Amino acid sequence: MRCETSTRYTKKVFFTFEIHVQALKEVFMWRFIKDYPFSIIFVLVVAYLSLSQPPTLMIPLFRNWDKVVHFCMYGGLSGVIWIEFLLKHRKKKAGILFAVLGPVLCPIVIGGIMELCQRYFTRYRSGDLIDFMANMTGVLVATLIALFVLRPLIMKKPIFQKNNKNNCFLK
Repeated sequence: MRCETSTRYTKKVFFTFEIHVQALKEVFMWRFIKDYPFSIIFVLVVAYLSLSQPPTLMIPLFRNWDKVVHFCMYGGLSGVIWIEFLLKHRKKKAGILFAVLGPVLCPIVIGGIMELCQRYFTRYRSGDLIDFMANMTGVLVATLIALFVLRPLIMKKPIFQKNNKNNCFLK
């Protein structure tokens, strides 16, 4: 009898914990959609363009011109995420972890997933390591532009401060 009561209590606690976790997930997802709408739209556009059948060009513009397209798409994606991130955290402090996860790591992971999807799930596209490297280069250039050009403009503060007592990215 004692074991049965204990099991019921455990199930009840686990069930209420499950409900709270689900509610937190829904709130977080809604907040993410509200805070980063253009980034989400840009991700969907990049995914569509990456997985749709490309138009046939009779004469390529120049050799490896598609690498420039990859550079621009993922650099633009990272740039849009950076702009929304900087605008959202203009008055709040944000740690370096959030700055690395969103605008830097997400486009790189999305680029890797798109290249794998092109290789294994489409017949008209081929995943390429050099395309992935072009994606990462675009993200890197967009990050440098965001840190050294956009951040000082949006924050209206210098890039490096002498009295940095805590490890905070945005002040």
